[in-house]
Amino acid sequence: MRATICLQGAFAAVASLFVLESPFAADNCTGYDVLVTQSAETSDLGKGHAVTVVSQSSLLITEDTPIYNLVSGTCQGSLLTTPDGKTRGSGHCARRDKDGDTVSIEWSQAPGAQRSMWKLTGGTGKFAGKTGTGWGEGVRSDGKIYVVKWGGTCN
Repeated sequence: MRATICLQGAFAAVASLFVLESPFAADNCTGYDVLVTQSAETSDLGKGHAVTVVSQSSLLITEDTPIYNLVSGTCQGSLLTTPDGKTRGSGHCARRDKDGDTVSIEWSQAPGAQRSMWKLTGGTGKFAGKTGTGWGEGVRSDGKIYVVKWGGTCN
């Protein structure tokens, strides 16, 4: 049960996609990240402290940013639940498109936040030199499959 709560609370983060949202900029890229949990291991440290390490398969779906549509890969991260009941998390995603070009992001979620933040960290081929930052928020979960709506500024 604790692992499911941690996953639901913080995988708005993994799924979020990319770290830092500008409240002044309109999103020019949006979509969904469909994540399937491959493994999740929780260490309950007692007295309200727990750490969960998660690995998920990821598939991006977007209509307004075709370069990222159907890019797939792996997201991994760790989630820390503290005695106040809040969960924070951080991690990375590495994905590849049908041509073999790769793109990576880092994500983070502040304690108790609804949204996670993402930042593009690198890429090859068509993704080389691309930049981006934004947000992600979980919209659907069944315990193993997690769907995150994301948006941001992609250049």
